[in-house]
Amino acid sequence: MDVFSTPPEGSGRRAPDAHRRLLAGGVGVVVATGLATAPAPANAHEALPDLVTTDNILGHLENLQKISERNGGNRADGTPGHDASTDYVIDQLETAGYEPEKRTYEFDHWEEHSTPEFARTAPEQRDFVPHEDFRTMTHSGSGDVAAAGVPVSPDSDASGCRSADFADFPEDAVAIMRRGTCSFAVKVDNAVEAGASAAVIFNGGGESDQESGVFTGTVGPPADIPVLSTSTAVGEELADTGAGLEVRLTVDAGVTRASSHNVIADTSGGADDTTIVVGAHLDSVPAGPGLNDNGSGVAAILETAVQLGTLDDPANRVRFAFWGSEELGLVGSTEYVENLSAAERESIALYLNFDMIGSPNYGRFVFDGRGELEESMPPPPGSAEIQELFEDYFAERGLASEPTALDGRSDYAPFLDAGIPSGGLFSGAGDLKTEEQAELFGGTAGEPFDPNYHTPDDDLANINETSVAELSGGIAHAVQTYADTPLDGSASPRDPAEAPLLRQAELWQR
Repeated sequence: MDVFSTPPEGSGRRAPDAHRRLLAGGVGVVVATGLATAPAPANAHEALPDLVTTDNILGHLENLQKISERNGGNRADGTPGHDASTDYVIDQLETAGYEPEKRTYEFDHWEEHSTPEFARTAPEQRDFVPHEDFRTMTHSGSGDVAAAGVPVSPDSDASGCRSADFADFPEDAVAIMRRGTCSFAVKVDNAVEAGASAAVIFNGGGESDQESGVFTGTVGPPADIPVLSTSTAVGEELADTGAGLEVRLTVDAGVTRASSHNVIADTSGGADDTTIVVGAHLDSVPAGPGLNDNGSGVAAILETAVQLGTLDDPANRVRFAFWGSEELGLVGSTEYVENLSAAERESIALYLNFDMIGSPNYGRFVFDGRGELEESMPPPPGSAEIQELFEDYFAERGLASEPTALDGRSDYAPFLDAGIPSGGLFSGAGDLKTEEQAELFGGTAGEPFDPNYHTPDDDLANINETSVAELSGGIAHAVQTYADTPLDGSASPRDPAEAPLLRQAELWQR
């Protein structure tokens, strides 16, 4: 096992005073021959946000940084860095008095074996650049295809969503479609049925990089043909070429059976028929150490768990979950939810998700539990109350917040799908901060919230400590509130004598 250490005091990091008060024991030094002692018991009535200090969270982040450095520069699922991260989390939880479980699961793992290629070969040659102009979509099939490129209703948000869109589609041509209202799987299935040899899906267009840049996407079950995603600019250029468009693309990918794990830890007390699940994904992308995505969420809920353990037993059981394989398609959280029994699922009152809370050019984003944003999936009843709790927390401190879509792109997705009220916080990823957001949050308009997202520079040096301090305070407040408050099935306080209300899941599509 690696040797971990805490950051030295007086290292120059500063954050709001209320979040820097340290308890005896805090984040201890973990060495190969032993573990630090658990924190000393705190006053049972102390506010959890005061106990969850920025210093201790940064201590966990420094240890995750060292794990990455000593294990190939990342903490990606299935690597030594991910295994060492798991060992660290388990050690910290055990030291704090928890009995964490490492729950292993198997899954189909799709991966590319070589760098993809994509070019327009006629009427004029243009070679496109991987990751800048295009990406291979997860679960793409393999193949080396040279064929005519044929746009499929490229000006429509429903491009490729109906079989009728492929009327008179030439056999073995490459289907060029716009991202839009239906799933990638529907588009690809329709293309395959029409005889396409490959598919190219370009972004729908908009002011943000998320809306117009090259994007990461999953086609669903493994596809029978190669499938690429491109930026709006590349896709529209191809669609506007007209007759005579020829393209060539090469994808070398496949699916193997793999295994990974989640780490689950419950409080020793609390009603076992009312569980608050608090989650963050533990894996990074292969490109870098993933200190914001998502070491920041891991460090925050880990320290919240440690300090919650110093208080009296909660009214409700709190379950801390450190998910595996999020970057491979929300695999760990999905495995967890899908394997719950009916009784276990009914006992979960709500789910709180924390994925990126330390973005350099940060915002204070609260997940859209009211379902007011167009991109949001219909949230289960109770999600609005979670959103309101976070909004009120920030407002009481004079801090602005803004809703962000529950669009299914993090580990809350399987909980939403199961009808479990969900919410959480987010500090922003690759989208550009607007002028209005710069006025709300500070920072730089026209720049990404996190310019290091999914890059080697997502490291400790680029963590915004003020963002960590502000959002971790909200995390600790929500955990303590829901841990100590009797709940009904809609994440609202209830009379303990009343029977829990039933949840009703609303249907939604990704």
